[in-house]
Amino acid sequence: MATSEENSSLFPIFILTIMALPLVPYTIHKLFRAVSKKTKSIHCQCSVCSRSGKYRKSIFKRISNFSTCNNLTLVLLWILMAVLVYYIKHISSEEQPFEPFSILGLELGASDSEIKKAYRRLSVQYHPDKNPDPEANKYFVEFIAKAYQALTDPISRENFEKYGHPDGRQGFQMGIALPQFLLNIDGASGGILLLGIVGVCILFPLMAAVIYLSRSSKYTGNYVMHQTLSTYYYFMKPSLAPSKVMDVFIKAAEYMEIPVRRSDGEPLQRLFVLVRSELNLDLKNIKQEQAKFWKQHPALVKTELLVQAQLTRKTADLSSVLQDDFRRVLELAPRLLEELMKMAVVPRTPQGHGWLRPAIGVVELSQSIIQAAPLSARKGSGGSTEGIAPFLQLPHFSEAVIKKIARKKVRTFQELRDMTLEERAELLTQTAGFTAAEVQDVEVVLDMVPSMTIEITCETEGEEGIQEGDIVTMYTWITLRRRNGLIGALPHAPYFPFHKEENFWLLLADSVSNDVWMSQKVSFMDEATAIAAASNAIEEAKEGSGASAKEVKIAVREAIEKVKSGSRLVMGKFQAPAEGNYNLTSYCLCDSWIGCDKKTSLKVKVLKRSRAGTRGGAVVDDGQVLEEGFEEEEDDEEGHDDYESEYSDDDEDEQNTKKKGAATNGTHRKGNGSSSEDSGSDED
Repeated sequence: MATSEENSSLFPIFILTIMALPLVPYTIHKLFRAVSKKTKSIHCQCSVCSRSGKYRKSIFKRISNFSTCNNLTLVLLWILMAVLVYYIKHISSEEQPFEPFSILGLELGASDSEIKKAYRRLSVQYHPDKNPDPEANKYFVEFIAKAYQALTDPISRENFEKYGHPDGRQGFQMGIALPQFLLNIDGASGGILLLGIVGVCILFPLMAAVIYLSRSSKYTGNYVMHQTLSTYYYFMKPSLAPSKVMDVFIKAAEYMEIPVRRSDGEPLQRLFVLVRSELNLDLKNIKQEQAKFWKQHPALVKTELLVQAQLTRKTADLSSVLQDDFRRVLELAPRLLEELMKMAVVPRTPQGHGWLRPAIGVVELSQSIIQAAPLSARKGSGGSTEGIAPFLQLPHFSEAVIKKIARKKVRTFQELRDMTLEERAELLTQTAGFTAAEVQDVEVVLDMVPSMTIEITCETEGEEGIQEGDIVTMYTWITLRRRNGLIGALPHAPYFPFHKEENFWLLLADSVSNDVWMSQKVSFMDEATAIAAASNAIEEAKEGSGASAKEVKIAVREAIEKVKSGSRLVMGKFQAPAEGNYNLTSYCLCDSWIGCDKKTSLKVKVLKRSRAGTRGGAVVDDGQVLEEGFEEEEDDEEGHDDYESEYSDDDEDEQNTKKKGAATNGTHRKGNGSSSEDSGSDED
């Protein structure tokens, strides 16, 4: 029985150990992520963002952000661990080892007379005849009397002095750390206990796993429903104009699940009147167009009107119920747009290329939603090919302010950025009527606007030049610069109610054929991941080219320094096409800022196959592949019609679709050589 009780006392220690093994490292990991995220997530400090309340850390918001299921479970587990530690400490203090000398208040090796004298003294104090207290009686019987007996018996005393126990040398004992009730089961109680163990340890986890798998089977790794991906894939077309991207975007299954209530009818009607000009309705047949619009699925109508409310900044009059639906639509928008972008660039053609035109339309829509700028504001006017949308993302700017500064020959966003601080302050105060505080807000946001540079190299491993059928490796260094010195930051987006990190899409495309040869998402937020990826890529490339260990080490160190200074390495492979000259363009598109996109023109020459076989894979009989040499030239999006959009002039489309310059190695291509109208397919 004593052994059973001793094993039972070990059960809390066993449970504490099992809990601590995963809990302690997981907590350290969570704390490290929280600290690193706090240091990296730098948001805009202008007064407009401050008033939006998105970054205001009130006590209620802190509690709300902390009170997630994961965090609360973590806290409860730590509380349980604290209770176990207290309980173990308590029972350990109660279970003291039997020490007869200390019980009698004697030192080790005391004589028989000293033992008898101590026993008589304690008997006067604790004997039941002298002290009626039950606790004193218990202490006398269980401790004092036993200690006296152990020390007065010669054999017991000798054993205790030699081996530390009155019974002599103790053998090695083993036990199992289980609670007492599990060690004393019999009859019907044993069957009930067995059923309980089966239910808790087998059936309950099995049911939880079935429920989790049934729900998670509907979603991808990016928490987007599989039905949404199927819908996006089906409706994505190569000639999809930016105005039509919205029609595909709102068909997400997540949006179809948003309830449409009878009480939503009147508020949506009022919202329709406010945003009608943005719905691309034919004004000549406005009644028929309106009737056609309202005949759509109610969820589609509601979603499109709520998205247009964001684009036109008409959200103040939404009811409280619609506000909740509006926030849900915007919360889902970033990851749905990311999946829609993947559906645009996924290989579709026989050559394994995606489509450029819809990809650009998706990025335009993403920029407009984040910055709350109407799609119609991207239409070029007044000598500006980029429209007024880039200006609308600046604080305190409106169409009236943009018209005023246009009279001073500032018609593009880049022209405003290129001005000196004094010139810009004078323009905004004297022409636009801004106060000093408002001018300061504009400067803060302009300091946050990213500027991109792109360096591209293409090569075939182990060979000189590029021939038909070669596997071409493209190395692209994208460098981000801001005037405030930050690298990773949250964009200025006071009208978007959620935190949104900047993401960039690198596309290598042929604007004439509307083909995307390669695409990749780029982020500047996680420096550690970027360092690891760049180091591995450079190391593999150098080792594959036969470089020495010292050369590899130097190249890796240089790559790490470039990443720390604000660059990211993007590496991709593709098969070169047939022999010929190709005018390609690399696009670096930001999904959060308007007017910050960058493109680089490439002249690519593919030679006729003169060597046997292909590298990196299958042999191609009628060879297809990419360039022996190329030239690159960077162009800012500002001031140029870089890529096709629904608002581009259609007159140039027919001219540029047929144009395919004869490029040769070493020839320099003019900056605006490929226009956005070159995508080669008409709007739906």
